[in-house]
Amino acid sequence: MVASRLLNAMLRTRQELEDIEARTLAPYAMASRASRGRRFPEPEHPIRTVFARDRDRVIHSAAFRRLEYKTQVFVNHEGDYYRTRLTHTLEAAQIARTVARALGLNEELAEAVALAHDLGHTPFGHAGEKVLNELMTPYGGFDHNAQSLRTVDWIEIRYPNFRGLNLSFEVREGIVKHSHFQDRPAAQEFDASTYPCLEAQIVDLADEIAYLAHDVDDGLKAQMLSVEELNASALFRESAAAARAASPAAEMRVLRYQIVIRMIDAMSTDLMTNLAGELERSKIRSVEDVRKAERVLASFGSAMGPKVEEIKQVMRDRLYRHYRVSRMTEKAGRVLDALFQTYMTEPRQMPEHVLARAERYGEPISRAVADYIAGMTDRFALDEYRKLFDPNERV
Repeated sequence: MVASRLLNAMLRTRQELEDIEARTLAPYAMASRASRGRRFPEPEHPIRTVFARDRDRVIHSAAFRRLEYKTQVFVNHEGDYYRTRLTHTLEAAQIARTVARALGLNEELAEAVALAHDLGHTPFGHAGEKVLNELMTPYGGFDHNAQSLRTVDWIEIRYPNFRGLNLSFEVREGIVKHSHFQDRPAAQEFDASTYPCLEAQIVDLADEIAYLAHDVDDGLKAQMLSVEELNASALFRESAAAARAASPAAEMRVLRYQIVIRMIDAMSTDLMTNLAGELERSKIRSVEDVRKAERVLASFGSAMGPKVEEIKQVMRDRLYRHYRVSRMTEKAGRVLDALFQTYMTEPRQMPEHVLARAERYGEPISRAVADYIAGMTDRFALDEYRKLFDPNERV
């Protein structure tokens, strides 16, 4: 009994954690107790803030687990050490947390948005999204940001009294107001004329920082990029020079990691520094000021911005259009096209629960097909393709 009372006295309650936020967060940070709440009211958790609870719900979702076997650039079976959509998400979340902490923002909100931002991604990365969007054009199109929101709002089924994960307004808004959101129909619920809180804005940049750095790493590792090609980028050249100066005798494998570390550090530091200056110049003093700023406040500085665009172009020219990536892209397109056409022609080839959901809620078959395909991992899509089209494969 004494031990139990002592333990309870040591535990921080949700109210105490919210008090700590009130004392330590910047005035333009999104405080947990100021959340607009959930679509379906729920009792507050005794020891977790609203955004910590959102983060945990995302991590425990089926969609989050499936990211482990979804493509980032390289299809999953190309090699166990390449980044997947899951490892990319974790790397982006860590960068977002670091930036949020340095600026006095709400780390838990930034992390929750980062962990959820790719839940709606198709198998086979952006190639899969491009194909599925083309196939869905007559039926309203497909966008992975909107699909991420649909995943947490509708597709995940974990609670008895409502569909979805019932995340907070701010996390849901951060998911759908990712990148260029003004023309995204799903963003209209959140007033597309306003900008999301800073925690969501920095996730956009953390996403860029993570994928640029790790695609360089994976591209070099796969020997689909060379140092000579990457030297066309000032960001790479400068990071490589600093790495060699610090460790002139290091082997290439270690040097590669050191270059990537310096790239991440350079971009993250620039983002933090530039955003801090922008907040001061624009006299941002509250979350409402952020929302009504009429522009994105989080961006790279005038020197770093062109360097980031430069390395993006190098990656587009040298990695994303590499013949091996093109082969994977075309293969992915053929697989998803065949699956889509087959399910649309005969929907009963999908599992019964998919059809039952569409019938119960009056959803178009096209959207049910898109949901089913978007939720697939790379290997599940390939297995399904074999089962449908290989006469020697068991169904």
